[in-house]
Amino acid sequence: MRPAWTRVKPACGEMPQREGAATRQIDPTRMTIATLSSAAPAGRSNRPVVAWLFVCCAMIFAMVVIGGITRLTESGLSITEWRPVTGAIPPLSEEAWQAEFARYRQIPQYQQVNAGMTLAEFKAIFWWEYIHRLWGRLIGVAFALPLAWFWITGRIRGRIARQLAGIFVLGAIQGAIGWWMVASGLADRVSVSPYRLATHLVLALVIYAWTLWAALDLLRGAARPADAGAGPLGFLALVFVTIVSGAFVAGNRAGLTYNTFPLMDGRLVPEFYVDPALGSLMQSIFEGVAAVQFNHRVLAIAVVVSALALWLGRRRSAPAGLARAALAAVPIAACAQLALGIATLLLVVPIALGAAHQAGAVLVLTAATLAAHALAAANGARR
Repeated sequence: MRPAWTRVKPACGEMPQREGAATRQIDPTRMTIATLSSAAPAGRSNRPVVAWLFVCCAMIFAMVVIGGITRLTESGLSITEWRPVTGAIPPLSEEAWQAEFARYRQIPQYQQVNAGMTLAEFKAIFWWEYIHRLWGRLIGVAFALPLAWFWITGRIRGRIARQLAGIFVLGAIQGAIGWWMVASGLADRVSVSPYRLATHLVLALVIYAWTLWAALDLLRGAARPADAGAGPLGFLALVFVTIVSGAFVAGNRAGLTYNTFPLMDGRLVPEFYVDPALGSLMQSIFEGVAAVQFNHRVLAIAVVVSALALWLGRRRSAPAGLARAALAAVPIAACAQLALGIATLLLVVPIALGAAHQAGAVLVLTAATLAAHALAAANGARR
């Protein structure tokens, strides 16, 4: 005897269908987020999961901005040890502060850049790095505990559960990469490696974009990235490459020179694009001040041009609603980010503008992700 929920009575005017796999109905009592996300937007039962993922996105967004401020204030090397658990407690006594300061005085940054720094000045940079690390711990807790609860209670299963587990693993790896980055500046350098800085930033943005995509899957229905099409995916890739180039600008302190726009020392292409001190073109691309800044300028302009082209090319064919709104947001965010970048350069990277420029990069990535998801969902629905 087949259960009642698998038998469907034909509506008036419809031909009865044979029972079989193609006509079998889904048991509502066994539906999970994985089932819902593969077919339709989330219902009320999924709203807590969606809200949780959006909160995590907001926390990651804030983390990227805090990280930018930590870098701009040159605070990232102020804590010279990696203590994932006990490091959550800051110095609480004068003796503890003196011990922390003594460790900082052993590294090249203090000896070559900040010699003579007072304890009060050290505390100012310490707190930014401490907040950065503490916020990372809070993100881990805010992600791990609800993830475990939703998994145990059956709200997430299957594909979405595997995705979220993957995001959690990347988050754990990100913590280790953060320390790997800091360690690069404790022995032979006065700042962290630009390569490790770029790796740390890119992984943070991969985690952010993946979390946002998962939230949109649950909110509006699952969408395959491939269904977005070459244009939106290509633009998303261009945004990532531009952000990577920005990390190399920051890591090489390239924003503190050539503070004119659009020319660089009166030339469209800087004279020392290949840095004589470095010798090779490849090394100059990643470590030469002139090449790094020039490349970032070119990529930033390419993002604006591509954003306008994407909007012009898809604005009529995109479905009304979220897809069109997301497409319209892409060139707006890109143009605002370019303006912020130019202002930051001309004013020689003030901390407030530098932090706003880093936040702007995440906003461009957000707009690009929203547009790609909306178009992927719309194209997938037409199949």
